[in-house]
Amino acid sequence: MKIYSDWRALPPAARGASVALGNFDGVHIGHAAVLRAAHAARPDVPRAVLTFEPHPREYFRPQDPPFRLTLAAERAAALAALGVEYLYQLPFDTEFSHLSAEFFVQEILFKGIGAVHLSCGADFAYGHRRGGDVEFLAARVETLGIGLSIVPPVADSQGPISSSRIRRLLQDGYPERAAALLGRPCSVRGEVVHGDAKGRTIGFPTANIQLGRHLEPQRGVYAVTARIGGKLVKGVANIGLRPTVGGIESRLEVHFFDFEADLYGQEIAVQLRHFIRDEQKFASFDLLKAQIARDAAQARRMLDALPGGAA
Repeated sequence: MKIYSDWRALPPAARGASVALGNFDGVHIGHAAVLRAAHAARPDVPRAVLTFEPHPREYFRPQDPPFRLTLAAERAAALAALGVEYLYQLPFDTEFSHLSAEFFVQEILFKGIGAVHLSCGADFAYGHRRGGDVEFLAARVETLGIGLSIVPPVADSQGPISSSRIRRLLQDGYPERAAALLGRPCSVRGEVVHGDAKGRTIGFPTANIQLGRHLEPQRGVYAVTARIGGKLVKGVANIGLRPTVGGIESRLEVHFFDFEADLYGQEIAVQLRHFIRDEQKFASFDLLKAQIARDAAQARRMLDALPGGAA
């Protein structure tokens, strides 16, 4: 998949695609339906996505707690896995936020990326102060000769599938339910950074990843997997402040089973498979060590029970 950050002066090969529109945070099964609609309408042309970075909500409400299910790299990986060939990831800034709905359709979609077909959800909005909706889009693209598929919400017995719903599931400690709506396990992707080495001193060395702008799931212990160097690695992880050691910044700490390698500086995606228990403070390192051993044993059992061994 090729990624472009500007709609102007695109190479000819990057134009003329069938383009799915939206923020695509999480790239869940509802988003996959929008992608399928774009491809079904024009299977003879490349599949593409037009989205924004940062998420408009991050731009307009920077004071909000981090809420992203997928940061740019993880979103791109998920889209590529769904067969997207071109990703137009447009910078969302002050200048862009002031562009009119008319400009978005005429200059970006039509002249800029040369879309031959568009697909979007029924609630897609764009342009200055969200001045454009699907009715405006339908009227304008018809005059420009661009096809349009408006995709109704995908729903299950609990209601429409949305990024907001998946966020609530993760914050309540239900990664399996979130995975069912995502169509894949929920991942936290980031660079492995140096920690305080406390885990190594008690026999459980960890890889540490800062959550940054990523949504913080329920704090506690998880059974996790990661693919490192093409190999599936299983482990146990803690998300939270690490109260026993006086932590003040929430982060993800992963202890991988039967694995030794220097991961510092590498970017890895850790998949949250099962929630084991809430984060808690222990009176001593010995008690913490004993609990981690029990958590690790439980995580192994959970992961070994997954279909295909969590492959």
